[in-house]
Amino acid sequence: MALYAPKHAKLCTFAAYSSNLCRVQCLLHSSARSLSFLNSTAAPPLFPYLSFNKPNYPPSSSYSPLSVTASSPSSSTTLAQSQGLNIKLIPTKPIEGQKTGTSGLRKKVKVFMQDNYLANWIQALFNSLPPEDYKDGVLVLGGDGRYFNREASQIIIKIAAGNGVAKILVGKEGILSTPAVSAVIRKRKANGGFIMSASHNPGGPDYDWGIKFNYSSGQPAPESITDKIYGNTLSISEIKVADIPDVDLTSLGVTKYGNFTVEVVDPVADYLELMEDVFDFSLIRSLLSRPDFRFIFDAMHAVTGAYAKPIFVDKLGAGLNSVANGVPLEDFGHGHPDPNLTYAKDLVNIMYGENAPDFGAASDGDGDRNMILGGEFFVTPSDSVAIIAANAQEAIPYFQSGPKGLARSMPTSGALDRVAQKLNLPFYEVPTGWKFFGNLMDAGKLSICGEESFGTGSDHIREKDGIWAVLAWLSIIAYLNKDKKPGEQLISVADVVKKHWATYGRNFFSRYDYEECESEGANKMVEHLRDLVSRSKAGDKYGNYVLHLADDFNYTDPVDGSVASKQGVRFIFTDGSRIIFRLSGTGSAGATVRLYIEQFEPDVSKHNLDAQAALKPLIDLALSLSKLKDFTGREKPTVIT
Repeated sequence: MALYAPKHAKLCTFAAYSSNLCRVQCLLHSSARSLSFLNSTAAPPLFPYLSFNKPNYPPSSSYSPLSVTASSPSSSTTLAQSQGLNIKLIPTKPIEGQKTGTSGLRKKVKVFMQDNYLANWIQALFNSLPPEDYKDGVLVLGGDGRYFNREASQIIIKIAAGNGVAKILVGKEGILSTPAVSAVIRKRKANGGFIMSASHNPGGPDYDWGIKFNYSSGQPAPESITDKIYGNTLSISEIKVADIPDVDLTSLGVTKYGNFTVEVVDPVADYLELMEDVFDFSLIRSLLSRPDFRFIFDAMHAVTGAYAKPIFVDKLGAGLNSVANGVPLEDFGHGHPDPNLTYAKDLVNIMYGENAPDFGAASDGDGDRNMILGGEFFVTPSDSVAIIAANAQEAIPYFQSGPKGLARSMPTSGALDRVAQKLNLPFYEVPTGWKFFGNLMDAGKLSICGEESFGTGSDHIREKDGIWAVLAWLSIIAYLNKDKKPGEQLISVADVVKKHWATYGRNFFSRYDYEECESEGANKMVEHLRDLVSRSKAGDKYGNYVLHLADDFNYTDPVDGSVASKQGVRFIFTDGSRIIFRLSGTGSAGATVRLYIEQFEPDVSKHNLDAQAALKPLIDLALSLSKLKDFTGREKPTVIT
């Protein structure tokens, strides 16, 4: 199996190990900034990989000052504050380009390291919130462990103190997965929290960094707040910074400065407790401890490495070698921590290889996405959420009274719609962005939801949750096999999916990603498509397809009446087939064009067709309609899902 070795990695010695797979003994001597609290317990993985220690990057301060910097030579003003801190008012000036996308503000690391770039955005956030949302309150801080998180943590803590926050709960080493931040906010009744992550995008000095804010329910801030933040970045003139030293984030405990407190917390404890409340751990343990069931989880050197061993190994009894790439690294081992068929190729090769494990899974940079695989079988995210919803009441104690409602993002396939219809559950179609699910959850209308972009979750928190999705699948497999005796044929991942198709029909689905396109060409393509929509009408023929509807998706929130417009250009045909185009807001550079293709097939005899073959006529039509090659110059997609 071919493996990608970054230029800074030393070679590993590979040795045959066990009857079916290889293991690695890595001959690495680290002076790197990997996460120390994991290093002592990290086990060699089940399959071949390269374990990387963080390269000897120069400290962030060698790129740009990490302190908050006055915009003029004049000295800053110092104010005495009642909480016993000296608060400095640092003059600053607006910086262009700080408008947040669907998942916060994301840019290249070196952009954030410019003078006051991060500080301006953090102060603009406080300027945008009602004082009662943070004054004398508690905020959570954590991230995915990527490069610049440690330095950014100190900036955020000092500005929070300067703005009157009473307490910061921060994960040890600055680590908290995105789902864990939401869980900690909800359990500790915090006012909100900061998440330092660029999600599934690469990390390191030359790559991506990001920041977003979640509210007291644990959900991402709504557009009404992010729009205010952007407006305030255009007029900001000063930053409030507490004159306190850097906080030691390497040890659990409480540090006080006047009446301001920083508590360094275990990043796993609250989240693990929640998972034990949601799932039947004894049921899952009965599956993972079976000698005839083999499990593997690839943490991709990202944040779920901090959670995988305590949950899957220590609590659920999986083998020590079940967790691969389990040490979080600041550059993700020079990998791309996106759990899909392209970037999780090592795991895919194992699961499609000889004598593959029974169950494979991976999660992304910040732990909110997931990929599920069986032996030689890939579960699409659209199918995954539908199957979880169809089996949740029986297999997962949290849903023993049945789900309240189901929802999906607009581009996600209609597989979930069919489950909602059969179970007679309320169903919602929302724009891309997890924040749109939050209002429905808070209103008691929604339990299980998902996005085709490998995001699945429920109302246990207000973020999508990668490990939750893996545990949900393990619960289903364990429940269906609970009466199987040793030696009996187990019901597999593929069996579960194919039975679901036989019951509900199969929604063939694929997504084409064209990453980092020139923005001008991508925007012109979208304008071309909107022009087509304006001239289209029901009954128009496109080859063998008859148009039912063409529009640019708009959404009115049924809870608060807010409107989200221009959320994706759709061509929906009379047979249920769909073609959708969107520009993604989750990258840090250029534009990512996403093309979604879907076709429903009720005929069981056709369910085993290859998705790309089944969808080829629609794919060809989509490329022709959009003139994608002409506008972007791209011959082929970067990623096909």
